[in-house]
Amino acid sequence: MVRSPESSTDVERWFREQVAHLWPAAWGSLSLRRSPCIRPQCQACATGEQHTSYVLYGRSHGRRFAVYVPDALAADIRHALENGRAFQALLTEAGRRYTEARKRERRARR
Repeated sequence: MVRSPESSTDVERWFREQVAHLWPAAWGSLSLRRSPCIRPQCQACATGEQHTSYVLYGRSHGRRFAVYVPDALAADIRHALENGRAFQALLTEAGRRYTEARKRERRARR
């Protein structure tokens, strides 16, 4: 089956349908870090095990940020990051398809 060329409106419709299910979305990285605490005589720190916590790292206005993520929310944030990566892939595809559609529309007007 040969598809007819897409218009820029077709690309917009396709993009909106694709991103509709990508909420929540986030961009950055989720890391599990280990660090010592400030309590004297802490068993976890004394054994070298230390304390674990999740942190969301990202960039905003050219600056790096780090946000503590409670263990109970780590899976939700991981899902949002997966959606963010899928959203970025869709933007790349949409850019290519939109550009091709606009070029065809421009040629058709001549």
